[in-house]
Amino acid sequence: MILHFGLGAFHRAHQAVHTQEAGDGWTICAVAPRSPDVVRALRDQDHRYTLLVRDGERVSATEVTSIRRTLHAPTEAEQVIRYVADPSVRVITLTITEKAYADTAPGSPIGLLAAGLSRRSAAGAGPVAVVSCDNLLANGARVREAVQHACGNVPEGVSFPATVVDRMVPATTPDDLATAERLTGRPDLAAVVAEPFSQWVLQDDFPGGRPSWERAGARFVADVEPYEQAKLRVLNGVHSALAYTGALTGHEYIADALDDPPLAHLAERLLAEDVLPTLTPPPGVDLPSYGEQVVTRMRNRALRHRCAQIAMDGSLKVPIRLLGTARDRLAAGAFPQWACLAVAAWLRHVTVSLDDAGHPVDVNDPRAEDLRRLAHAPERLLAEVVPDLADHPDFTTHLRNTLSDFAEHGVRASLTHA
Repeated sequence: MILHFGLGAFHRAHQAVHTQEAGDGWTICAVAPRSPDVVRALRDQDHRYTLLVRDGERVSATEVTSIRRTLHAPTEAEQVIRYVADPSVRVITLTITEKAYADTAPGSPIGLLAAGLSRRSAAGAGPVAVVSCDNLLANGARVREAVQHACGNVPEGVSFPATVVDRMVPATTPDDLATAERLTGRPDLAAVVAEPFSQWVLQDDFPGGRPSWERAGARFVADVEPYEQAKLRVLNGVHSALAYTGALTGHEYIADALDDPPLAHLAERLLAEDVLPTLTPPPGVDLPSYGEQVVTRMRNRALRHRCAQIAMDGSLKVPIRLLGTARDRLAAGAFPQWACLAVAAWLRHVTVSLDDAGHPVDVNDPRAEDLRRLAHAPERLLAEVVPDLADHPDFTTHLRNTLSDFAEHGVRASLTHA
């Protein structure tokens, strides 16, 4: 059995689907860390839900049944801990978002995981793999560190394989729910939407066994880092750049942003001139073709991927998705003009929070208030968000000048000039 923390749309469109398609009988107990809504919906539907795969005008519906039980962590914490300690659970996966790894309070996902692993170890319940499926650098090491911080040690028999996950899963809309009902003939309040593409790369370190995910297209490798860097910098980096510039120029969806020539130019140049030169090609991956594939996927209008959704938690995501690219280009003696523009767009998005027409943009960032307080003092703001780039005054100067251009001329006009 698999225990999963994080019952959001991504898990239901990715790991749950891979587990079903593996076809070897593994099932999932999924834990909702906060809201009970999806738990109620799945319980009311006997834990069956619909995956809609949208590609342009085409849409298909698949029933997913790999999730067999759900738990609501705030009200069923003891049951969650018991499942972590249950010897029948041999894989524990997580999609809890980047910020959750810093929260080790007793009722948090990491707190519950740590408590269950300690109880599991004391009972001699057998080995288990804990698998972070979040977009974090070295996510296996990150979840291991979080568990160690919460437990004081890492219980014996627990592995933390690193992974890379990739599938675009926009928020489900009322229209999507109507489509699911039309195609299946029944209401489905837990339906999810995804693109056709799905990738899962894993380090093969599962001491208690695992599903045959390779049957569902997963790839098991000794080192996931090249795949991780390619995905975080190519897909996530470009996604973030389009989310911030798109929101600031009045676009609601990523596909609309890519239809705007200066924003499309930013995405293309960011890829070609800043991102790809910093990467080592993973085995069997042609990076320029991968970059083209990523942009093509983002143009899939059927997904209606909102800029505001991609822009969430930028203070946690931008350092991983964009600043690493900037650092590596500077170290190579090149100037990362396009990454700098993208970082400036994030700073304007989170601190000014108005688009070119003066309309408010949706901001959901744990550091928004702190950064807004520093917005009147650019030097302090940049020292706060890019402290390790202080040795590159040309970068911070360009970043400061770009913010001034955005304020004076607007984001779209500044991108057009660039």
